[in-house]
Amino acid sequence: MRMRRAFGVAIAVACLATCLASTGAAADLPRKAPPLTIGLPEGGKLALDSYKGKAVLLAFILTTCPHCQFTTGLLKQFQTEYGPRGLQVVEAAIDQGAEMLVPGFIQRFTPNFPAGFVAYDTSAQFIQHNPMMIMHVPALVFIDRQGTIRAEFEGDDPIFSEETQEKNLREQVEKLLHAGDLTRKTPSKAPAKN
Repeated sequence: MRMRRAFGVAIAVACLATCLASTGAAADLPRKAPPLTIGLPEGGKLALDSYKGKAVLLAFILTTCPHCQFTTGLLKQFQTEYGPRGLQVVEAAIDQGAEMLVPGFIQRFTPNFPAGFVAYDTSAQFIQHNPMMIMHVPALVFIDRQGTIRAEFEGDDPIFSEETQEKNLREQVEKLLHAGDLTRKTPSKAPAKN
């Protein structure tokens, strides 16, 4: 009886560990960017694939999030600096009622790139975010000129460290513009021993 109970507990622990491990699984990268339509405050719509041929930096934000607001300031600089080299920044608010909040956000932070809104679920599906976990914003998606997602980062990633955020994001933008090997962090492999 004890053996059976211990075995049952061991199986339960193993199942729980497997479930917890799978909740933190990263998105598949690189992958083709799925279609995405962003609502615009003036009532129009923006299809993300209309930027094919440009490198796109897509940001999912909350209009009231201080980290998102700070990142918006950096993205404005990037659009000015890297726009002539082929970068297009696009921002989509995912707040509940974002269609009502975005006009005030635009007025306050004056983005020099398209800013609109999408449903939270749409953004989570786009970045392959696990629905069992909280999505941390801002969430940035780096899409190459061929429409392939090369990297994505959520707000809890170390790339957003205040001291180094600008430097970190600039490095990612440079890689994207040079069509380099831009991928999410992967563990380095030790050289094979002969």
